[in-house]
Amino acid sequence: MASYNMTMKNIPRSSSLGLVVLGMLIKEPMHAYRMQKLMKSWGKDKVVNVRRRSSIYQTLERLLGLGLIEVRQTVQSESHPDRIVYGITDEGRHTVKAWLREMLTTVGADFPNFPAAVSMLVLLTPADAKKQFEIRADAVRNELRKLEAEKRAAGDLPRLFLLEDAYRIALLNAEFVWLQAVIADFSNGSLNWNEKWVRDIAAKFTPNDQ
Repeated sequence: MASYNMTMKNIPRSSSLGLVVLGMLIKEPMHAYRMQKLMKSWGKDKVVNVRRRSSIYQTLERLLGLGLIEVRQTVQSESHPDRIVYGITDEGRHTVKAWLREMLTTVGADFPNFPAAVSMLVLLTPADAKKQFEIRADAVRNELRKLEAEKRAAGDLPRLFLLEDAYRIALLNAEFVWLQAVIADFSNGSLNWNEKWVRDIAAKFTPNDQ
């Protein structure tokens, strides 16, 4: 175990897009344009942000600087700009598995926007906050319907390739239940606040600097 921890200390900081890029390069060398097309075709754009190809280029530059990938060739064509084809290095093969194990086992390492926003909910009135929760609940419901439809359309696709969608469905279902409970508390008045109450609570729980 000690030797494993020492090895992990030498592993570069992980990134979800970097993980996907390295995983794709294990399959075959490719250029950024093909990566983006395959990510969308394989549904990877649902778990990493690849709306802009510049994100892929930035990730490739970082992986190249870390020695995890290398330039294999430059494809020249009259119909489009030259395209650099990248391949994974031995260090990249080692790193992608280390990143994968780290991401699968680490809990609470990310800082998504929603919990941060919830932590600042007192900046809104209860009525405004309730409205925003209702909007989010509708969005979650729509996303669940979309994922369920995609699940049905997948047909006989092996479960291994649907696990990330199953995970997202489970999380969204749990979030929807939680949102509905909070909205109900707003409606019955058990979750409520005003400026004076917030000031009193802040005064009570703010530590003294002295």
